Amino acid sequence: MSPILSVAAVLLTAVLVPAPSSHQCRAPVVPGAERQQAQCLSDLTTAGGHTDPADWAGLTPAGARNPAGVPGIQIDGYFPDTSTTNATHGWNHDSQFVLRLPERWNGGLVVSGSPGVREQYANDFAIGDWVLAQGYAFAATDKGNVGAAFYRDGVRPGDAIVEWNHRMTELTRSARATVARRYGRAPRHTYAAGLSNGGYLVRWQLENHPELYDGGVDWEGTLWHPDRPSLLTFLPPALRAYPRNRPAEVIAAGFAPGSEFLWDFHHRVYWDLTQRIYREELDPDYDGPAEAGTPFCAPGTPACDADYDYPSRPAAVRAAIGRIALTGRIQRPLITLHGTLDALLPITQDSDLYAAMVREQHRDRIFRYYRIEGGNHVDGLYDAYPDRLRPILPCFRTAFTALTGWAERHRAPAPSHTVARPPAGDLANTC
Repeated sequence: MSPILSVAAVLLTAVLVPAPSSHQCRAPVVPGAERQQAQCLSDLTTAGGHTDPADWAGLTPAGARNPAGVPGIQIDGYFPDTSTTNATHGWNHDSQFVLRLPERWNGGLVVSGSPGVREQYANDFAIGDWVLAQGYAFAATDKGNVGAAFYRDGVRPGDAIVEWNHRMTELTRSARATVARRYGRAPRHTYAAGLSNGGYLVRWQLENHPELYDGGVDWEGTLWHPDRPSLLTFLPPALRAYPRNRPAEVIAAGFAPGSEFLWDFHHRVYWDLTQRIYREELDPDYDGPAEAGTPFCAPGTPACDADYDYPSRPAAVRAAIGRIALTGRIQRPLITLHGTLDALLPITQDSDLYAAMVREQHRDRIFRYYRIEGGNHVDGLYDAYPDRLRPILPCFRTAFTALTGWAERHRAPAPSHTVARPPAGDLANTC
């Protein structure tokens, strides 16, 4: 465990309290849920099998070791919604959630939103298993719409992403009440945690709903602000330059020197699709009646996303981004982690800027920012490049431990800094 996050060495001291025996296998009603189904399980972790491995595939390194054997109650369900992109359980209903209540509870709750456009089980391996083993109740949401066509949800540009924030708030309130019904008292501490789009949700919640949380860990959250860089500003130049073998232009767009070995994969899997679907959500008029542009179009093709120029777009586009914008005005302790070799959300165009926004709001006293040397956007790529990358997963666990020490015992973490990549060792399990 890294000595540079000093509080990480402090063991959790919360006492695990068994749930009242009279309620040992009785599931509480989830307030506001339109549907719920509960199971009493001998193991709530991914090892128990009550998850969807396809939902978290690729997000973690193959060598990561997770705890198992946490008995308790799992509640799956959904809140009222009109969209139907989530087919899990055959429900064809969005705003699905999973809530896990361990038999031995430490008095805390962790709430998370899915990364990317994945479903509610996407954080089960990266976050859920570990916090459940610590004794936390764990709740996760699909954010209200899933899949590459998430932009079809809503009426106005930005509606689908606006809903993400609403669903995270909704689940947190409902999970807190459900925990109180299960254990006979409200959680002493509630934390938000998430990666990528889930990290964005952590930032937004701590800026807008501090009454619900004691703090959060943001793992490479997406940055949205009408007057700051975003994926709509750095992906188009990469899409123009990479196929033409112009690496200097990709680097000029904000991608880190030294990340070139990752570009081919990201061009094929992430850059093109991400640009088109998020541009469709926030600027649907760019390609007229077409939907999410033309995949891998060459520059000069009509309405090609490689030619997208955010500064020249109408004010309505900035207004759409303004609806989902971050401010940096966090109101609860936040720890942000971001990899220096992130080839989807380049660190200089994202978390470096969010850290500056926090400082501008004079909130750096309750903020820590750790740049993870060699970290990439998805830990699964470590398996292909173990000599050049490092997983962020173990650093997330270190950071979460530091956060709880900060929020619960007033032990401030180490100052913000770059976490050096160890030259050797078990990087899949050690920060």
